[in-house]
Amino acid sequence: MTQFNSRFLAFILSIILVSFLSIQSVHASEAGEFIDDAVITTKVKAEIFNDPSLKTFEISVETIKGVVHLSGSVSSQANIDRAVEIARSISGVTAVENTMTVK
Repeated sequence: MTQFNSRFLAFILSIILVSFLSIQSVHASEAGEFIDDAVITTKVKAEIFNDPSLKTFEISVETIKGVVHLSGSVSSQANIDRAVEIARSISGVTAVENTMTVK
């Protein structure tokens, strides 16, 4: 009976360990996605800042799971098109959602 108890205990501990490791890997991947999104946002903002025709403070950039969200009011449709083009050119961007408006 003691051999059965020790095997059962080992089995239960194995299940707990596997569950714990699975949870940790999910949190690690979410952290990785958050860091990747922050890098993408920074790259998009930098490229928009470096474009002389765009005013950085008029455009808000947010990235969630590789999808860049652009919002704000700009002076022309050409500026909207340029900001979207910049966002799409950044590595890691899977899509661009644009809610910018022309003032």
